[in-house]
Amino acid sequence: MTLKVAVIIGSTRDGRYGTTVADWFGAQARQRADMTFDMVDAAEAALPHAFGSAPAPGEMTARLAAADAFVVITPEYNHSYPGGLKNLIDLHRAEWQAKPVAFVSYGGMSGGLRAVEHLRGVFAELHTVTVRDTVSFHNAWGLASGGGPDGCEAAAKTMLDQLAWWGTALREARAARPYGA
Repeated sequence: MTLKVAVIIGSTRDGRYGTTVADWFGAQARQRADMTFDMVDAAEAALPHAFGSAPAPGEMTARLAAADAFVVITPEYNHSYPGGLKNLIDLHRAEWQAKPVAFVSYGGMSGGLRAVEHLRGVFAELHTVTVRDTVSFHNAWGLASGGGPDGCEAAAKTMLDQLAWWGTALREARAARPYGA
């Protein structure tokens, strides 16, 4: 049974680079026969921006709930992750629980790693398992001119292998015994 993975493009800014990174990642992901991928764009989510608002049940919530695992594609803005991504995460709860999350990050010298480290704590609070290995694009802006930097294809394979293990294990565990948080 294939693993259903929601790939979340976390940047919502005009002129964002996240779609370029998502295109690269999609090419890597399509090499997997054990997974199917749903590209979820935070910029297309009709989410309320008022604190304390609940999302209207709809397509975004259903897509997140249907996923067995997640890959979050995030830039680093001001040493952290984007506000639109935080909004998407915070307005859902049960959809994340007892599922694994992997990260693809991009940015300047740090390659978005500070954003990933902040997201690990957020996702831990939502009862997810974050996979150890990530894909990180340092000074990512050259990605549009061709393939990823040396080693990124191997990093993507390793990360997806870990995601497949956790995704399968947690899906089986949820089926055997519902998770109660």
